[in-house]
Amino acid sequence: MGPLEGLKVVEVASVGPVPFCAMLLADMGADVVRIDRPRETVPGPDELQGDAERRARATEDEPPAPLDFVLRRGRRSIAVDLKNPEGVCLVLDLCEEADVLLEGFRPGVAERLGIGPEDCLGRNPGLVYGRGTGWGQEGPLAQAAGHDINYIALAGTLEPIGRPGQPPTVPLTLIGDFGGGGMVLTVGVTCALLERQRSGRGQVVDAAMVDGAALLMTLQYGARALGVWSDERGTNITGGSHFYDVYETADGKYISLAAADPPFYAELLRRLDLDRERLPDQMDRERWPEMKTRFAEIFRQRTRAEWCELLQDTDVCFAPVLSMAEAPEHLHNRARRTFVDIDGVVQPAPAPRFSRTESVIQRPPPRPGEHADEALRDWGVSDQQIAKLRRARAIL
Repeated sequence: MGPLEGLKVVEVASVGPVPFCAMLLADMGADVVRIDRPRETVPGPDELQGDAERRARATEDEPPAPLDFVLRRGRRSIAVDLKNPEGVCLVLDLCEEADVLLEGFRPGVAERLGIGPEDCLGRNPGLVYGRGTGWGQEGPLAQAAGHDINYIALAGTLEPIGRPGQPPTVPLTLIGDFGGGGMVLTVGVTCALLERQRSGRGQVVDAAMVDGAALLMTLQYGARALGVWSDERGTNITGGSHFYDVYETADGKYISLAAADPPFYAELLRRLDLDRERLPDQMDRERWPEMKTRFAEIFRQRTRAEWCELLQDTDVCFAPVLSMAEAPEHLHNRARRTFVDIDGVVQPAPAPRFSRTESVIQRPPPRPGEHADEALRDWGVSDQQIAKLRRARAIL
């Protein structure tokens, strides 16, 4: 089992960073119990996964998988009514057995429900209470609604992304939700667990996506302080130069280049059969647009496969730009088992790798409430108490 075997985590269902953090912990061996709502709202037609046949089969009695269903892998689910006092008591009882609680409510909601940090740490002073939000637990925007794009916009992370003279490019929800949110929350929870070994005390981890997105810009802020970063979008090395960009190939596909270091750039020119003595200096920014046009013309002369044959496995710093369908089939990803197939669903495998305690996906994504009796028994709740909770409709 993984390196976190024996760790017990309560995850209060939410979206974005919290389920990603819970998935990472579960992948690494933690016993994560997810507190779902008793009955999730069935998504509308535009939100459903799969084809028309699957959408047609979706009903009130058999709702379709939610969009984030793969993020729910590895856990057991209990459907708990947090507006029922018995349901709140159950969560607090579970906190007594837990090492970690994760929640992603707006600030103050968990406190109003009776499962805030004071309530939970009162039951278990060693609990690590992880909170994943967009704006954080305090500040003028703490209560404002938002999504990934808003958090990275305020962090200064969105504005530099894109081409010169064009609006910022909206990235996938990787920077705020997952990199600056879920990853940072996971690091925070892990650090708090390590500190608990010394102090014996738990604490609250406040992981805000706006903070994490800003943290991811540390290199760029350092470059700006040194005067080597331009505030004009699309004019820096990453995307602004001819040697660090993507190019279209003859078959309408794309390849990526990152020949930033002089030896790598020299190797690129050699592979392209270009005479360096007749070209501008690599770092002559004024000539970058000219060189980018020349490179674009060159790369449109061959297919992506032909460029792979010429440039892959060299020091050019090259890779084909693969689609989500293609990436799992690439020979390197297959060799490393970067992707796995769980019940017919291709998805990223657990990462990182450990030499002794291999991480595994413990189970497929649960249906809300699927493991109530099993998980509660494992966490020390008696059959009599489970029956009482069901009679009170605190769990369903």
